[in-house]
Amino acid sequence: MNHLLSGARAAAADWNARMLAQAADGTRRGTRWGRGAFAFVPSVLAVGVLGTALAQGALAANFSVTGQPFTLTSNGVEGSGFGAIVNTPAVGRPDGTTSTDTAMARVGFASAHLAGLCGIVHQTIAGLPYSLLLTGGQKVAATPPATFTTDIDASNLYIQATELQAYGPTTLQNAVLGQSADQVTVAGKPLTGALPGGFGLGSAGGEGGSSIALHGLNASAYDAEMAGALVLPDLKIRVVAGTATAC
Repeated sequence: MNHLLSGARAAAADWNARMLAQAADGTRRGTRWGRGAFAFVPSVLAVGVLGTALAQGALAANFSVTGQPFTLTSNGVEGSGFGAIVNTPAVGRPDGTTSTDTAMARVGFASAHLAGLCGIVHQTIAGLPYSLLLTGGQKVAATPPATFTTDIDASNLYIQATELQAYGPTTLQNAVLGQSADQVTVAGKPLTGALPGGFGLGSAGGEGGSSIALHGLNASAYDAEMAGALVLPDLKIRVVAGTATAC
């Protein structure tokens, strides 16, 4: 058993090093929560190794979970290098086809700090409902606190959502509302699906670009990517019976 654990840890460390190197070269690859949710539920051993890697430092994760919305919540988010556009991404249907008739907001952060994280994906297996719960950092409250302290760090975070809501005051600095979507950049790159003349929320320029602070976050998302490194303490991945509404 110790031999298996040592081998698994070595493989995880090698994989993590390769993922971090890929993130550093500037090529968008990304963490996606949306496609085939249960494809990324690993064995107990793999979860243990993943948790160890996260506890030891930054993990360039490559989760793949799209086709249906999932819930993403946090007690609060502070981000810099912030940008947002409206686009119509391809959304998968159960029959394998795709549609591009749903307008969504694509929001990006060059650097993001979160106060806990709760991701919920609903699935049906053999006609029975199940929920996959992914949590990290502090417990996410049903009613977000008036103040928050962040404990999760992420670079190049992107969320594709039909709805994104904050529950307290939102502070937005150094931003331009109504900028042409194709002129909005995050970490020096345009946002996927941006069209000239489309709605965009970008930076007015200056050091660090635009920034935002959200007290409480509740997003109905189709895609969430961590294209850079992710420092996520106390990772937990659980599958529970029924339709969960909170972590």
